[in-house]
Amino acid sequence: MEMTLRWYGSKHDSVTLEQIRQIPGVTGVITTLYDSKPGEVWSVDEIRAMKEEIAKAGLHVSGIESVNIHDAIKVGSPDRDMYIDHYIQTLENLGKEDLHLVCYNFMPVFDWTRSELARKRADGSTVLAYNQDDIDKINPENMFESIDSSSNGFVLPGWEPERMSKIKELFAMYQDVDSEKLFENLKYFLQRIMPTCDKYDINMAIHPDDPAWSVFGLPRIIINLENIQRMMKMVDNPHNGITFCSGSYGTNLANNLPEMIRALKGRIHFAHVRNLKFNSPTDFEESAHLSSDGTFDMFEIMKALYDIGFEGPIRPDHGRMIWGEVAMPGYGLYDRALGATYLNGLWEAILKSCR
Repeated sequence: MEMTLRWYGSKHDSVTLEQIRQIPGVTGVITTLYDSKPGEVWSVDEIRAMKEEIAKAGLHVSGIESVNIHDAIKVGSPDRDMYIDHYIQTLENLGKEDLHLVCYNFMPVFDWTRSELARKRADGSTVLAYNQDDIDKINPENMFESIDSSSNGFVLPGWEPERMSKIKELFAMYQDVDSEKLFENLKYFLQRIMPTCDKYDINMAIHPDDPAWSVFGLPRIIINLENIQRMMKMVDNPHNGITFCSGSYGTNLANNLPEMIRALKGRIHFAHVRNLKFNSPTDFEESAHLSSDGTFDMFEIMKALYDIGFEGPIRPDHGRMIWGEVAMPGYGLYDRALGATYLNGLWEAILKSCR
């Protein structure tokens, strides 16, 4: 496996490439063209410039997260083929630039949902958190204001102001889209792009819905092993795979994370590994990566990845805000650096003990 860190670009991230380069064992970054809009074609020149900036810091691009999917594709509107054509052109340009991993999601309206971006923990750190009771009290039209006011001045992925300003229109777009329709539209999209993925050896790694249940009545489909296997069966191609995010699948305590990993051998192209601390089945917070700080056995998750021969990129996910850092919630330097080092330590111990 390769340890990586997500980077939002010099224009949007408080963390620098030089700082990432100094984290032991981190050799690559997961990034994207953050100023691009869903449906736009990424040019070869833009992709090359992104790669060159990262290479100058002694790192490389390990994968793209994300090439966002236009809502027309998700709802299956008449103009979806135009946007799929644009997506295919972007994939071609990524392939020409020797980039072979794309993480994406198929979530309606909200990319991810949290009720708090800075819940204070006993140790004084602050973390992202979710409480269903709090979500139930929020009008979705006011959700952006709640998120934006706690973002430390950063633009959060999936919560861009220009997108959230159209929240009423977005909900109207999805009013006739249920889970079956969303699956149908995902299948259509995947069938269209797979020939290009085959040509350029691009692994598509769908990210799970977060949390793994319906929010504000919107359908969620990438939530458990059964639904993942359905997705893989409906477009049976090794390039049609997943991002295994322990923190997203883990929001549903019925999901046995190590068992899921073993069942999905060969189709996990990318892994986000993080821990959660549950106060109830629908009230959780994003703890430090250490097993004892949360609910999940991180050793067993890493051991399962080792057992299936996983060789793709891994990144520590949402970290706590610690040591006075002011950064994009979940994406500061310090706690993610601790997480990367911890996960690398687990991997080394597993590797040596299994020889």
